[in-house]
Amino acid sequence: MSLSVVLRCNDLAETKRFYEAVLGFNVSDSANGTLTVQRDGACLIFTAEDLWRAPAGCTGTFYFAVADATGYYQEVAPQASVAWPLEPMSYGGQEFGINDCNGYTLAFRQQV
Repeated sequence: MSLSVVLRCNDLAETKRFYEAVLGFNVSDSANGTLTVQRDGACLIFTAEDLWRAPAGCTGTFYFAVADATGYYQEVAPQASVAWPLEPMSYGGQEFGINDCNGYTLAFRQQV
């Protein structure tokens, strides 16, 4: 079973640049003026439309599994707003978090 999440964004062009240039996701324009970003089986879909009659935002964190958290952290941290640095977690693995250009919190986790 796969999961895709539709999220409101502030600006499609800025979101495209961030996910492509900073995070290295595959980015493509998709149906009805949306933007699809994908990497390693994860998929987020962004729209600038106010489908929910609310500003962009989420009280949760989107977790992505990565093969090499240290390498990916070194790649993206200099260009991103780091929510928490790379660290070992008490429940196993290591992870770090960033805030994307829309204010969403993204975590990247490697199971050890």
